[in-house]
This record gives sequence, structure tokens and C-alpha cells, in this order.
Amino acid sequence: MLSFLKKQEKGWVGIDIGSSSVKMVTLSRRGEAMQLDSYAIMPLPSSAVIDSSIQDVGQVSQAIETGLKVCGGGLTTSVTAVPSSAVILKTIQLSSAFTEFELEEQVKLEADRFIPYPLNEVALDFEILGAVEGHDELNNIMLVACRRDDVELREDAINGAGLKCEVVDVDRFSTERVYPLLQEPGFNEDSLIGLVDIGASTLTLNVFKNGEIVYNREQAFGGNDLSNAIHQQTGMSASEAEQQLRAGELSDDLVQNLVLPFRSTVSQQVSRALQFFYSSGPHNELSKLYLLGGTASIDGLAEQMAAEVGVATEVGNPFIRMVINPKLNPQRLTLDAPTLVKACGMALRSFDH
Repeated sequence: MLSFLKKQEKGWVGIDIGSSSVKMVTLSRRGEAMQLDSYAIMPLPSSAVIDSSIQDVGQVSQAIETGLKVCGGGLTTSVTAVPSSAVILKTIQLSSAFTEFELEEQVKLEADRFIPYPLNEVALDFEILGAVEGHDELNNIMLVACRRDDVELREDAINGAGLKCEVVDVDRFSTERVYPLLQEPGFNEDSLIGLVDIGASTLTLNVFKNGEIVYNREQAFGGNDLSNAIHQQTGMSASEAEQQLRAGELSDDLVQNLVLPFRSTVSQQVSRALQFFYSSGPHNELSKLYLLGGTASIDGLAEQMAAEVGVATEVGNPFIRMVINPKLNPQRLTLDAPTLVKACGMALRSFDH
């Protein structure tokens, strides 16, 4: 059937709650064609989210509510994610003979052995990955656990904005889900591809092979360092500094004195992260590096990074092959795209149910 005869399927709002802003993405699908319908990036006060933990539910709800107005009406359902740093992931092996109820009880027993919190304080989920190779009587089970507070605070913030939170995902899974959209058609899945997410306070390196994350490392470094320096020198708020940085509107003096030195520091930090990766075991060289997060849009960063680490580098844009709502500003979207990657991965979760 031709795609234009197929019914359009509206997705949920993907909501990425970060330490400096809330990012929101809405998608729809008709056949195989995906469309970006709307998005919003709403700044948060520095006290609202600290170390990926929500401190002020009301402020986060207010940012989401404002973002909904930017995205447009009729949105009722959402999906968000907890940070990977707050999650325990473990693969266990259990008999394939268990019924669904028995399996759930066995998973709880296994979880109690390695989760360092009482189970009544933990949000727990699992997924059957398939039979263990060479042992059809056993299944690999992926177990996911985190503190219940981390889940409930996100749900409360979203519910407080008038939305229903349908799913709380893990941001690692959101990144894996959106990863194919960053790649050129026909890319070699056996290659090692790096995704560097430079957030407000954390730099995360994920290395992919065959569509899955095979290495992950976080280090304390992010765009807040530059935003705070601009604030100290000019008095403008951190959110205003970030907006002007993305739009390339900072003065030449600020660019020369603050942005360019910071750009060099970013390259050095990524080089350091890659050194840890290469020293973690026998690895081939990365084939490509994608830059994500608000800092990724600094002019010239991708080129300087490529020279620093010796790997082809580009800014990630998951919307490059999507249909774009004609009401959206394409130039602005290009600048904002690397900030929206995880929110896009969350929105894609809508079409898995």
C-alpha cells in the first residue's frame, strides 16, 4: 500500500529532563516515513535538577507545561527516562520452564542478591532476551532496577504538567533506539562508532557496535563550565548564554576569550575519554564520532575534535532523513538537533508498544 494511504500514527511526547533544561520531541509515523511534528527546549533553574536527580518537582512541571504550549495542543501522553547512572543493569539466566508469574518471582529473588537497597524501595523490570546459546532450557533475562524515587519524581513532574506518563525508560535504551537515525544508509554495523554526549554537567562516551552499546563512560565535565564563565563576565543568565551560544550570537570578545579555549578543553576531555576506551581492552579504532548535547553546536568543535582525536567527527542530527513539519524553522532545528537526540529516542519508544 502506498504510504500516503496509510493512517498517520501520532506518538507520545518524549521528555528528556536534564540538569539545565527539559527537552521535548513529538513524532508521528505514516508507513515507514517518520515526521518531526514539534519540539521544545525549556531552561530550568540550576536548583531544579542536581546530579540528574529532581530537586524541585514544581519547577520541572512548569517547564514541561510551557514546553507543551510551544509544541502545540492535543498532547496527552508522554515517555521519559531515568539516567543510566541511576540504573542497575544485569543479565541473568533462568529456566525457560517458568510460567510468567513464576518468572517474576524468580527475578525478584535474583534481584535481592545484588541490589544494594530494600526491594520495596526499588522499581524493577525485566525482559526475556532469548534462549542461552547451546542451552535451550535457559533464557537470558535482562533485569533493570533503580531507586523508586527516581521514577516517581519524574512521573510526578510530568503528571503535574497535565500529561500522562505512559513509560519510564532508561536513557541508554533511548540512545540505542535513536542511534540508527544518526547513521548514513548502508553503514557498516561492524564498525565501532562513538557517540559523545556533552551535557550541562556530564560528558558521556558510548561506543556502538552492531547497534548496541559495548562501552560506556561518564566523566564530570560539561557546558555549565562555559555558561558560568559567560555569566561571571557578562551577567547574563546561564540559559541566555546557552541560547546565544547555540545561535552563534555571542560577541567576538567572548568567543575569543572564553569559547575557543573551552572548545579546546572539550576536545582534550573527549580525547581523554577515548584513551580510557582504548586502554580498556583490545579494540579497533573508531570509524566515526558523533557529537551530541548542547555543547556540540559550538562552531568549529567537530573539526577541532577530528584533528585532536584523529577520527572523522560530525554533529549528530537524528532528524536528517525525517519529514519536518513545515511550521518549524529548519535553521534553528539544525542548531538544536544535537540537544534533542535523547528526547527523540524517547519519542521513538511510542511506536514500540
